[in-house]
Amino acid sequence: MAIGNCLVVFTITLLSLASSPVLATDGKPLQDYCVADKSGAVPMNGFACKPPESVKADDFTFRGLNKPGDTNNTAGFKATLVTVNQIPGLNTQGVSMVRLDFAPGGVNAPHIHPRASELLIVMEGTLEVGFVTTLPETKLITKVLQAGEAFVFPQALTHYQRNVGKEAAVGIAALDSQNPGTQPVVAAVLGSCPKIPVEVVAKALQADDSVATQLQSKFK
Repeated sequence: MAIGNCLVVFTITLLSLASSPVLATDGKPLQDYCVADKSGAVPMNGFACKPPESVKADDFTFRGLNKPGDTNNTAGFKATLVTVNQIPGLNTQGVSMVRLDFAPGGVNAPHIHPRASELLIVMEGTLEVGFVTTLPETKLITKVLQAGEAFVFPQALTHYQRNVGKEAAVGIAALDSQNPGTQPVVAAVLGSCPKIPVEVVAKALQADDSVATQLQSKFK
């Protein structure tokens, strides 16, 4: 499937996620828009609305998804986020997206999105994707995707992507929350601040305290 056709399919899917009260994780908006006022001093679930007279087109615009992310890092991976933090106009709309760039062999390590399910479409290259179900099965459901193919990651389940091709790979994902959140599984367990007690980590890993300490030391 041509990249142009992929984009058409993805755009239709993204609009469906945003307009469906059944699929959307965030609350249904009660007005045309509520552009995020990030200067608001009152803590709340989401953001307060900007005064309508100060709203402008740039509040609904993001530039840069056409630019490859820098994958020159240990993971060989870069995520370019488009959430309410990048587009204030996404506030109350219940949708966001992300561009995923992978070097050959690059990995988006196991992680969860606590507030969103995710629909990924591969734009270029070949990606191995998978998620793990909850107890008692903890079953790994995995698939190798080619350009033009899509895959769903259910909300809050541990999942990953890996470039198994010889060339760079690109994916675009839609998420049904303006702020889906991301929690890397390994980093959360080994790299929290302050650290989870070594004894707890050792029990979880079924390993000696010395092994847990060594693993924690890799996460500053």
